[in-house]
Amino acid sequence: MKKRVLFILHLPPPVHGAAMVGQYLHDSSLINSEFECKYINLTTAKDLQDIGKGGIGKLWKYFKLLRKIVVGILKFKPQLVYVTPNACGGAFYKDFIVVWLVKLFGCKVVVHYHNKGVSTRQNKWLDDKLYRRFFKGIKVILLAEALYQDVERYVKQKDVYICPNGIPDVLEPEPVIGRHNGKPHILFLSNLIESKGVWVLLDALQQLKDKGYPFVCDFVGGETAEIDSRCFKAEVEKRNLESSVVYHGKKFGEEKNAFLKEADIFVFPTFYPNECFPLVLLEAMQYGVACVSTHEGGIPGIIEDGQTGWLVKRQSADDLAGKLIWMLAHPLETKAMGERGKKKFDREFTLSCFETRMKEILQKLLV
Repeated sequence: MKKRVLFILHLPPPVHGAAMVGQYLHDSSLINSEFECKYINLTTAKDLQDIGKGGIGKLWKYFKLLRKIVVGILKFKPQLVYVTPNACGGAFYKDFIVVWLVKLFGCKVVVHYHNKGVSTRQNKWLDDKLYRRFFKGIKVILLAEALYQDVERYVKQKDVYICPNGIPDVLEPEPVIGRHNGKPHILFLSNLIESKGVWVLLDALQQLKDKGYPFVCDFVGGETAEIDSRCFKAEVEKRNLESSVVYHGKKFGEEKNAFLKEADIFVFPTFYPNECFPLVLLEAMQYGVACVSTHEGGIPGIIEDGQTGWLVKRQSADDLAGKLIWMLAHPLETKAMGERGKKKFDREFTLSCFETRMKEILQKLLV
């Protein structure tokens, strides 16, 4: 008889990394054939602008979520409950209640972190007390070894499992770098959030233009409460980048893939405090695109500095501009970086690799 697993996880919309991984698990034929699965959507936000906001409507959704969890446990009688909680702040307090409720029914719990921030709050009296209760008696899945330091105060190494994310294979997996580009194409693919490095990248691009390097930089991603298209346009104009920077809005599926197929360089200069394991880097590597990102979260486990791309200092437009200039001046070396990144992707970051790792972890937890 199959072991029963209740998944309490994020599902899109809104679209973000944790929600996409949640969807992959939900749709996984391997996971669903190996275990008897039930899924409950942990998301209460209706879109990206709604994330972090309160209100009566979201509170009502949250109470309905708690009721659904109770009913799910009573009827499904899971042998393991899998939860994807937030690590800190108000969202952690909400998810603390979810995990506390699951524990109240005596269920075995594993939490899978797609964000970080425990270590930033552990010295606050209330948070420390809550973390000690939260982590007691549970197992933890992390995306990279480097992220263990975030929970080290509360979780023993033996209770931690490492499971890097993976993404689905594309139909045209071979590198297609620079196939049609008269000018080198630089791609930024993320929602417009300041801490994802939007303004840092614009400042670096200004340096490239001032030094006379030709390029086109495509920004692809959704508007947010922080940065909308009007705000973005004003910042582009302030730097005189109108002829070199294009904002395309949200793109999905083949429309998004078209930008990855044409990109020569992928740039993701994030300093987002909760950044762990950005799927956009895997997407770029899948298409054989050399990547530039930062020493944040588990990113050093994705990009091999100087081999498959570059890692730059957080919030340093100068460092970013320097690496981009090197890449523009060395197109063959940059192409080779992308090809090495594609090989690393095929070895480590396919959806099949992720599903197999997750299946093995769940099997160990259910022994």
